[in-house]
Amino acid sequence: MAADPTAVLFDDVARRGREPLPGRAVGRIRFELVGDAGTDVWLVSFDKGDVSVSREDLAGECVVRTQKRQFDAIAAGEVNAMAAMLRGALTIEGDPELLVRFQRLLPARGGSDRR
Repeated sequence: MAADPTAVLFDDVARRGREPLPGRAVGRIRFELVGDAGTDVWLVSFDKGDVSVSREDLAGECVVRTQKRQFDAIAAGEVNAMAAMLRGALTIEGDPELLVRFQRLLPARGGSDRR
């Protein structure tokens, strides 16, 4: 069975710990990913270069909602998160700047690594 692109992405982000790409951002993004088995929640926290990931069911300054398969494509570098938002395939509430900061951690389109 192929690896889950979303879990791989969040595991990678969690392992990094300190990351310069999101800059001095402070806040949490709550990802609500809707799939056949219900809604998965991931929480990414930024604190001036420190990045952490959890599965805690906490609020975020930015809430991102999308289908799990759509986020899998984003996590794999096949779809741009902001383009998905503009098409209505991904919705956000709250601070969109946090999503822009998070997008810097995503693989480049086509799956190549930006780092």
